[in-house]
Amino acid sequence: MAAIQFTDRGSAVNRTLTSAVLAALDAPSMLNTQPWQWRIAGDRAELRADRRRQLPALDPDGRLMTLSCGVALHHARVALGAAGAGVDVTHLPDADEPDLLAVLRYTGSVPKTGNAERLRRAISVRRSDRRPFLDVAVPAPALDRMRAAAEAAGAHLHLVNPAEVTAVVVAAGHAADVERADPAYRADLAAWVHTDDGSGTGVPPATTEPNGARTVPIRSFTGRDTDASVYDAPEVADRFARYAVVVTDHDTPRDWLAAGEALSAVLLTATAEGLATSPMSDMVEIVAARETLRRAIGNVGHPAIVVRIGVPGRGDTGPRSPRRAASDAVEIVEG
Repeated sequence: MAAIQFTDRGSAVNRTLTSAVLAALDAPSMLNTQPWQWRIAGDRAELRADRRRQLPALDPDGRLMTLSCGVALHHARVALGAAGAGVDVTHLPDADEPDLLAVLRYTGSVPKTGNAERLRRAISVRRSDRRPFLDVAVPAPALDRMRAAAEAAGAHLHLVNPAEVTAVVVAAGHAADVERADPAYRADLAAWVHTDDGSGTGVPPATTEPNGARTVPIRSFTGRDTDASVYDAPEVADRFARYAVVVTDHDTPRDWLAAGEALSAVLLTATAEGLATSPMSDMVEIVAARETLRRAIGNVGHPAIVVRIGVPGRGDTGPRSPRRAASDAVEIVEG
């Protein structure tokens, strides 16, 4: 990550906000597009959506772009809390500027909490781990803490029960069938799944995993029909994985932003608990698949994204996805 240089005029507040925003650059995003742009001026940090990074076929209405920015927003808030910095957050402050998603304004020092520091450490080690999980049950108390974290962030976390898993598999299969048949989808995938091209974005092959049989199939990042589920083979990975759906009460840009904040809270809480996760967006990209998923979980809300949760099978956290240069994603206005 390219360094950002401060002059002697840089204030302590400016430095605090910048440090938090730099931490937020580690947030996950759909196909690692990192569709955010930050601007820091004085005592405020502004988060904008970067429309150049929106996926035209996979995300035509920008819901997952907005959700991804919500993840980054929550990461920044966690980093600020761990630094003992209080902020007021205004979501979607200007109807005439819809891409201005949030403004954080520094309000003064606040007591640090152990949980904030714990989540801040999780930002640095969290990875999207698509590798098979161990055949070990996810502890119920950890799931309870993830659910509480999602609620505190403004959305809900629905834990998929065994009776609902089949419908989740159907939703995943339907989404895969529709998207693989669509040349525009394959173009989106081809544009963002690649070896390191110097952009600091996209999904490198090292972070994907060959698609063996899984309880719920994982997206084929090649765009080819290689997915396999529990119905296709006797040996199935992820038998003890838990699946959860971040849901919102409504389906507006404000809800998409809240879903991103809740997703961040869930991922960081899971990481702090020693668990591994990988978000699964394919089931919400297609309207019909999203509706199948909504009905499958009992119409408890609008599905924003699915999260796969489990006990990691290897000692390492897996490879890190590339990141944009800080100087490309963050603008600092001094003076």
